[in-house]
Amino acid sequence: MIKNVKYILTGVFFYTCEIYAQTLGVVKGVVKDKSNNESLPGAVVVLDKAKGVAADIEGVFYISTTEGAHTLECELVGYKKYSETITVKGNDTTVVNIVLGNGNQLLDEVVVSAGKFEQKLSDVTVSMDVIKPSLIENKASQSLDIIMNQVPGVVVSDGQASIRGGSGYSYGAGTRVLMLVDEMPMISADAADIKWNYLPLENLEQVEVIKGASSALFGSSAMNGVINMRTAYAKDKPQTTVSIFGATYDAPQNLKYKWWKGTSQMQNGVNFSHSEKIKNLDIVLGGHMFNDDGYRYLETEKRARFNMNLRYNFKRIQGLSIGINTNMMQTSGGLFFLWQNADSVYVPQGLNIQRYSNQRMNVDPFITYYTKHGGKYSLRSRYYLTNNTNDKNQGSRAELYYNEFQYQKRFKNNLTMTYGAVYMEQQVIGDSLYGRHTGRNYAGYAQFDYKYKKLTTSVGLRGEYNRIDTSYTRGYLNPQVKNLPFQPVFRAGVNYHLFEYTFLRASYGQGYRFPTIAEKYVSTSVSAIKIYPNQNLQPERGWSAEIGIKQGFKLLNFKGFLDIAGFWTEYQDMVEFAFDIYGPKTGVFYKDIKYAGFKSQNVGGARINGIDASVTGTGKMGPINVTTFFGYTFTNPVYLHYDPTKDTLGLDGVNILKYRNRHLFKSDLQLDYKKWSVGWSVRYYSFMENLDKRFVQSILHEYNDIPNGINWDNDPKTFILPGLASYRIQHAGGDWVHDTRISYQVSKALKASFIINNIGNAEYSLRPGDVRPPRMFLLQLMVRI
Repeated sequence: MIKNVKYILTGVFFYTCEIYAQTLGVVKGVVKDKSNNESLPGAVVVLDKAKGVAADIEGVFYISTTEGAHTLECELVGYKKYSETITVKGNDTTVVNIVLGNGNQLLDEVVVSAGKFEQKLSDVTVSMDVIKPSLIENKASQSLDIIMNQVPGVVVSDGQASIRGGSGYSYGAGTRVLMLVDEMPMISADAADIKWNYLPLENLEQVEVIKGASSALFGSSAMNGVINMRTAYAKDKPQTTVSIFGATYDAPQNLKYKWWKGTSQMQNGVNFSHSEKIKNLDIVLGGHMFNDDGYRYLETEKRARFNMNLRYNFKRIQGLSIGINTNMMQTSGGLFFLWQNADSVYVPQGLNIQRYSNQRMNVDPFITYYTKHGGKYSLRSRYYLTNNTNDKNQGSRAELYYNEFQYQKRFKNNLTMTYGAVYMEQQVIGDSLYGRHTGRNYAGYAQFDYKYKKLTTSVGLRGEYNRIDTSYTRGYLNPQVKNLPFQPVFRAGVNYHLFEYTFLRASYGQGYRFPTIAEKYVSTSVSAIKIYPNQNLQPERGWSAEIGIKQGFKLLNFKGFLDIAGFWTEYQDMVEFAFDIYGPKTGVFYKDIKYAGFKSQNVGGARINGIDASVTGTGKMGPINVTTFFGYTFTNPVYLHYDPTKDTLGLDGVNILKYRNRHLFKSDLQLDYKKWSVGWSVRYYSFMENLDKRFVQSILHEYNDIPNGINWDNDPKTFILPGLASYRIQHAGGDWVHDTRISYQVSKALKASFIINNIGNAEYSLRPGDVRPPRMFLLQLMVRI
């Protein structure tokens, strides 16, 4: 027995020595992008399909191995796979510098929003659009809502975002589209609305738009979709960009609307950004100044914004990084809400508007750690302050505290598991507007993504608890427990790579939205309209499903893809901003009119279905580089249980959800030839078929005690929007809006652009009483070094 043990130990000793003698070689290198020579952190380098590492923050990798011949492979989402046979010598370091070329620039576009990890756009199971900084630069857009109106299927009206007709209009409160900046909510704590002019476009990597319910991954307010703005980090080479612009408003087509003299109403501003790496520290700085004289009487805007991203990458602890991102802005001006009359659409009611001065700030510390075995730990926080003051004694201070811990594991068999926990708190102080309130939100989620050969599957679960003060909120976990504001949701999706450039997908997702503090407690007035609180407002919930196909194509030197999706969405307890008499209805005009105004209400069920089709492409036509996209969206938004005898807040007999455009068309074309570039953008909004009938019908129609001397059909005392009824008849065909641009690359660093927005000087509006700008001429100079 002892002799056998000696033999075994001797064998183990010599075997170990043999392995030790062979394991003398090291493979070392850097992974870089072929197009710009930038390092590619996170690229996966694998030896003999067995031993793999991820490149560090500088793109560097090390692998120890035995001497001899080996197969070295490298992959990164969005790039072509690299493979090479190398020979490793004993007691030596073999240097292999890997250069990855871009894959199909459209189908291999890298996104993170669909599953909270990087994946190809062609592999995601939901409909998604991607906006690059180049489009924003080409159009000189100074606020993200302007460029969002160029995205197929998306409408932003007076700050309210809607995807595929999922939302109507509510004044400054609540959103069914969740705005994220770096995957964390950037909505105010009081009204949960999006402050579009606060978003730092000067520090933009890309914007990703998810169409459809996304609450399983992102929570409340994501029931109609998600807009995720990803900010940029420093590359290997320092870069500085400065742009200045000046613009002037042209006279409107109807000269009766022009209240200013000559070309006095102007717009100007400056943007800058700088990024660089200083050893282990990544620094990005950005700033923005903007001044707008306004095209509407008394409406002006001034704002100044500064932002900074810092990230420190530890050398001694590979995979560990810490950082802090911040953004701050001061803005002031006048707020226009409703026109005075249809013959003076650029003049506010009562010749008076709200003068405001607002401050906004967010601070986002974070810690991220990547393990050597495909794991990722992240802890992210956000403090978001909105401080609003105005001359109407309607100020408020709102603070959002957001904390999220996430663990993600990517396995070699293409399985990715993501787990997360969220705590969010809202503190609101607005004594004359809301009162003082506290909201708390707890959530946990899990997401599983698996790719097997040509099939990609995704499943997600989330549970969320939300409470504002001690108010009653209905939950849906247990029907027997009435005051438990807990909402569980589920999502699932599949994507099948049918042919080389053909991808089929299907998805189903549940969504929900808890009422905001503003919707439940606001008490104020805007122009002549009162806005009432509704403490009994309950959460709205629903689901959405879609079936889609993404088909790649090549036409000569032009490549692109066609994307078609059929979608179906249903809501329960849907919330609408409705105008009515919110008080004791006596039937006496002078008594009831005191209680006329808007309130958020649960109006029951709704269904929205339709089709969304788009084409995106890039390539060459002879010597000209072409980049284009265009898309058409049709929606059929209806109330599920419409009863014309009871549902009387909208237009009589119209079973269409209020404030929707059933047909949308968007397109953009960019042509580049040597140093010259030209572009053309188009937007079409069909006629808005339904709205609150109080906007087009005199309040006196319901009363018999009509005061003497009042003109029944056009007296401003009895109409919220005088002249709207006839105005709608004149504009019943929908609205086409065209923009054009031309630019010249003066030198390697300097680019000059001339842009005409609304070149046809169309008169159009996206909601009643809010006519959009006339033609504008804009000149921009951009320096990038």
